[in-house]
Amino acid sequence: MIKSPENSANKDKLKTKALSGFIWAFVDAVGYQGIQFVVLIILARILQPAEFGLIAMLTVFISLGQVFLDSGFATALIQKKKTNHIDENSVFYFNIICGLVLFIFLWFTAPWISRFYNEPSLILLTRVLSFTFIVDSFGILHYTLMKRSINFKRLAKISVIASSFSGVIAILMAYNDYGVWSLVGYTAVNKLSRVILYWLYNSWRPRFIFSFNSLRSMFNYGINILFVSLLQTLFNNIYLLVIGKLFTPADLGFYSRANSLQKIPVQNISGILSRVTFPIFSRIQDEKHKLKRGLKKTISSAAFITFPLMIGMYVSAKPLVIVLLTSKWLPLVPYLELLCFIGLIYPLNTINLNVLKSIGNSKLLFRLELFQKILIFFAIIVTYKSGIENMIIGQIAVYLLGYICNLYFVGQSLNYRVLEQIKDIYLVFILSVVMGVFIHSITLINIYNMYLLLFIEIILGALSYFLLCYIFKVSIFFESIEYLKNRLNKQLKKNEL
Repeated sequence: MIKSPENSANKDKLKTKALSGFIWAFVDAVGYQGIQFVVLIILARILQPAEFGLIAMLTVFISLGQVFLDSGFATALIQKKKTNHIDENSVFYFNIICGLVLFIFLWFTAPWISRFYNEPSLILLTRVLSFTFIVDSFGILHYTLMKRSINFKRLAKISVIASSFSGVIAILMAYNDYGVWSLVGYTAVNKLSRVILYWLYNSWRPRFIFSFNSLRSMFNYGINILFVSLLQTLFNNIYLLVIGKLFTPADLGFYSRANSLQKIPVQNISGILSRVTFPIFSRIQDEKHKLKRGLKKTISSAAFITFPLMIGMYVSAKPLVIVLLTSKWLPLVPYLELLCFIGLIYPLNTINLNVLKSIGNSKLLFRLELFQKILIFFAIIVTYKSGIENMIIGQIAVYLLGYICNLYFVGQSLNYRVLEQIKDIYLVFILSVVMGVFIHSITLINIYNMYLLLFIEIILGALSYFLLCYIFKVSIFFESIEYLKNRLNKQLKKNEL
């Protein structure tokens, strides 16, 4: 069968958009997370663990509210093949209504949240943070439209500007003894800055149009996505809820910082790949062979980056914490080491579920998420009395079992079997473990300067990993080098002209 020039052009255009989207999503993630990382490191050096613990207590409520704010319709707009101005306006106004409802709801439930944790200061903290839902509701549609059009370059600029500005404000507040309110300021200013920039960088403007029929057309898909997102968000943060209730704010502060450190590389990678692949996969949802090829490439890329980072973080946890956060945060080291095992699984799990989302199979997605969350619930019941470390071990077991289940059903949908997917990533895992053993052997030299030790571990770890990938001919390694060469050559030619 001869391919038409039009089909070939469309394919090349989509591929170019995907590559560009990946690059700018990477810039966005690195820029935003990099700035956030620096800001939170500075704040962690100034503030106390208990102050981070107070904000962590509210994380589950704020995160759940964020899911309701989206209501699944923003995702439905991206997944839908064709949308119109009626769809967009209906979602825009619905988001604003949700923002107002959430603000009112949290305002009146703030005393209950305070009593639940036995922390009187949470009343005012909750009410101030709840106002961000109203602010955020005005920017969700703009963000969604830029994401749908794979305009990650513009999103990256917005993210970096907003993060930088809010970071400066938060640090100034911390230095002026505002304590926990510097963390609140960081969140509030960040959200307000983003919304303003969304409107400045996007020409879309609302009209006085609203259609229940339009929302109803996206409801079946959107409601399942909403339930999935609620389950994911609730159980991603349920350990913060339980630990905050059963232990001290300082204990929760240690756990939340360990969780955040582990998530920085993991959520960056899975977030980049998910943001770019979801709109791309949605466009080719009817072409299963292309979806499978795209999934294989995405899984291999995620494993290539995530495995060495997580194993390296596990081995270097102690010097990493001392260098970044100072010795007052040392109690979080065992938590960080265990959470790194979750970091190995999380991106792969997210990517597989993203495929089910892109092909519109939201019912199966919801059932898989429900099954995994039931397992988490039982794991907490079994482990909560035996301490935070055992709770994390139970979490690891659940993630592993859930990943295997997700592999099976995605394999059924795309003819991409469990063993085939494991075969695509096992070599990178083995090489990462070998790298980890090599890094661990460096600690036998008894280097007492933690800065020097961490520097040596990072440099030798990276060199040994890339050398192993070269020796064992890891395909994604050579493809990455080839891609970087081509990009560099294009840039050099562009500069010559």
